[in-house]
Amino acid sequence: MSAKMKVLLVHDVEKLGQAGDIKEVAGGFGRNYLLPKGFAVMATPGQMRQAEERLAARQRRNAEARRDAEALAGRISGATLRFVARVGELDRLYGSVTNADVADKLMEQLGIEVDRRKIDLEDPIKRIGVYPVKVRLAPGLEPLVNVVVEGAAGEIDLPDLEEEEEETPGAQI
Repeated sequence: MSAKMKVLLVHDVEKLGQAGDIKEVAGGFGRNYLLPKGFAVMATPGQMRQAEERLAARQRRNAEARRDAEALAGRISGATLRFVARVGELDRLYGSVTNADVADKLMEQLGIEVDRRKIDLEDPIKRIGVYPVKVRLAPGLEPLVNVVVEGAAGEIDLPDLEEEEEETPGAQI
């Protein structure tokens, strides 16, 4: 018969707990799996005290990171990012606006560095228009920025050009 034992998880263990948690597990599971693999250590009073200190430090870091993210969200929220691109027929762009482009524009216009992977753009933008884009800064903190894609000034729109040729008197070819 194997008795229960208390262990301190060093790493996250699926279906058991996260690093820093103190769990009571079956003796065989602890001795034969958790301890040898380095997923846990015996929950001694000294280890428990260290775990509490690490947990408190992690909570302080998370709270500080959350405050920074909220301040950043206040600056980003509602910002308008303008992109000027070459446009073809039916207002389709010759290229596209990607999440990396949005990250670069945030840095250029607002001086805010955001990882491109945190910009929630499902597909690249391929048409002119206004697009609301989420920026994932922290869980539950996703400010929206407005991405405005415009055609380059001075470009010739082919349908308008054909209408002008028809209206010009005496232009016979």
